[in-house]
Amino acid sequence: MIVHSRPDVLRVLFTLKGSIVKRIAWRCLLVTLLAALIVLVERHYPEMFSPVSATPFTLLGLSLSIFMSFRNTACYDRWWEGRKAWGRMLIEVRSFVRESVAIADPELRRELLRSLCGFAHALNAGLRGEDALGAAQPWLNPAHSLSPHNVCDGILRNIGQRCSELAQTQQISEWRYTLLEQRLVGLAEVQATCERIKGTPLPFPYTLLLHRTIYIFCLLLPFALAEPLGWLAPLFTTIVSYTFFGLDAIGNELEDPFGRDENDLPTDSLVRTLERDVLAALGHEPLPPALMPVDHVLS
Repeated sequence: MIVHSRPDVLRVLFTLKGSIVKRIAWRCLLVTLLAALIVLVERHYPEMFSPVSATPFTLLGLSLSIFMSFRNTACYDRWWEGRKAWGRMLIEVRSFVRESVAIADPELRRELLRSLCGFAHALNAGLRGEDALGAAQPWLNPAHSLSPHNVCDGILRNIGQRCSELAQTQQISEWRYTLLEQRLVGLAEVQATCERIKGTPLPFPYTLLLHRTIYIFCLLLPFALAEPLGWLAPLFTTIVSYTFFGLDAIGNELEDPFGRDENDLPTDSLVRTLERDVLAALGHEPLPPALMPVDHVLS
């Protein structure tokens, strides 16, 4: 995630960090060269061109803008829902830490709380298509083997089983067990929410229609601008293509907010925050440092 102070005019105009320009530069360049070629041909062979009204492009551009706003809103909703899910994870873990003070065995409490850190690491790695078990293993009890099928769920099952055993042996009250189980249910809901966002992209025909319409609009626009604007046509074509290609690329990036793109959620930082909270509750010193933005990027 990009972390910037309030940008000044120069930074707004020239910064590339977090900008979508790098992803769409070639497309904009090709459209600009096409527009220049069309203007060149129109200037030397005007008889080959018949006047093209800009009215259809105005209507199409307006419709396309509305269509893109709906798609980008849907993509941003996915990004924001993912952030809320990770925020809820912090709430549930912190609540579990407070409620676990009723566990008299300090080693067992330490094992359970470290397992929650393993859950966060496993979820973060799994959402990125990485080794979830390997990410969680340093935080888990080596005596407990987990299936790589669903590491996060396996961790929650183990914690739930240990809490259930504490309740059955009356080491914690049924009321306390119910509270701890509610926190585990909340973490399971966080996992399900993130997996739903990750595994359910926007409908492909919806995205495909938008991509095709953008390309058609940007490729045909120079034909309407060449005769009335002359050599200004490539400039205005570049501005329009930058806007439409940029909005399309931003939507694609926000659709999956759990990757390693510059504008994705800072899940590494959130996991580190959770680690620090848990280790502080266990009296661990010194705490690992909080992650800070590197070149304005918080991972």
